Amino acid sequence: MNYLYDLWDDLISLLFPRLCHGCGNQLLRNEKVICTECFVVIPRTNFHLIPDNPVEKLFWGRCPVERAAAFSYYTRDSRIRRMIHHLKYNGAAETGTELGRIYGNSLKNTVFLDGIDLIVPVPLHPSKLRRRGYNQSELISKGISESTGIPVSTDILKRITVTSTQTRKSRYDRWINVNDIFRIYDREGIVGKHILIVDDVITTGSTIEACASEILKTDHVKVSVAALAYSVI
Repeated sequence: MNYLYDLWDDLISLLFPRLCHGCGNQLLRNEKVICTECFVVIPRTNFHLIPDNPVEKLFWGRCPVERAAAFSYYTRDSRIRRMIHHLKYNGAAETGTELGRIYGNSLKNTVFLDGIDLIVPVPLHPSKLRRRGYNQSELISKGISESTGIPVSTDILKRITVTSTQTRKSRYDRWINVNDIFRIYDREGIVGKHILIVDDVITTGSTIEACASEILKTDHVKVSVAALAYSVI
């Protein structure tokens, strides 16, 4: 029976090859979404183990973030950049969840997650959500949650204003573009909680800052930050 299944799987793979979104190579039978080579060679920042790391420093003097980290480095030719591009623009939703699981496995059982009560993904505006079909940050959050057991909430923080793309904007223009575009719809539900905001890529930190500033208007709330990648382009 297993022989027939393997034969059928080989036939399907021949007709409809499953490709790794990091390098473009065909996935082997035991590989899921990301090939073993990409899993091994993608550079980890290990920022979750390093106090005062570059992502944390982004928020110094801007908003009180407890801890901040990113899984990998987002560079022009990086595999993580290709994966995130496929995730956001080519319908590769499963890539977000799988990368979230991988990052979650790195974060769990470390002090980075100490006291975290809830994961909140950076929300998309409903119009963009309809066009894309999913929120990539929500998928990443789902993967982190599956690895760590920390619940995800998508109902607390909402994006109320459509914004233009952040690409090629200066740090000031990025801040203006996202200033005052998020709203909390359940403040009582987050009182006294430590929230982990999750996004795909952190560049200047403006979007995260806007999310955190809105959340921190609630009494007795703490905020930490995690992203798949930290841009060094």
